Amino acid sequence: MRVFNSSPPAEAQTRSRILSAALRLFASQGFDGTTTRDLAQAAGVAEGTLFRHFPNKKAILIEVATNGWVEILTDLLTELSEMGSYKAVAQVMRRRMWNMHKNVDLMRVCFMEAQFHPDLRDRIQLEVIDKMSSVAEAFFQTAMDRGIYRQTNAKLVAKVFLGMFAVAGFSNNTLMEPDASPQEMKEMAEGLADIFLNGVLAKE
Repeated sequence: MRVFNSSPPAEAQTRSRILSAALRLFASQGFDGTTTRDLAQAAGVAEGTLFRHFPNKKAILIEVATNGWVEILTDLLTELSEMGSYKAVAQVMRRRMWNMHKNVDLMRVCFMEAQFHPDLRDRIQLEVIDKMSSVAEAFFQTAMDRGIYRQTNAKLVAKVFLGMFAVAGFSNNTLMEPDASPQEMKEMAEGLADIFLNGVLAKE
């Protein structure tokens, strides 16, 4: 009887190790502060092997960050699609914030490096955010059609929601302390959800 090896091919494993090492180093040292020698050593490969998989260091950054954004927004939209109520935004926000809190390296690379590399920012915008925004727009349009949300521009609502979510995701450097407790995250998620659902104007 022939036994098949279910593990990924060696080349795929090597590529995965390079990307994992790049995520750690770009998060701790920054893209500019990380050399290809650093990357090769951290991944346990020769520099020549590194360049066999990627043409240059920028290509590694683009793949790490693009894959990260896909993961972040896919998780978010999956949560939205499984949400029991269109008003349960706080629960979705809290779960996603906690997941991001546990993956601070990914957050740092995805949010920070994109600001300094226009080509990376453009690729993320075209390949990830625009597509995900369309999915979110359909979600909010459905809520409007059902009379749960007031009729307004669903595309704009989707962009506002994803924007709030992005701020929340990087909240360990903006809205909240890095060692925030689950209770503090819960309160922040509920506050953001309340503002999103109800606005800030006092009801007359």
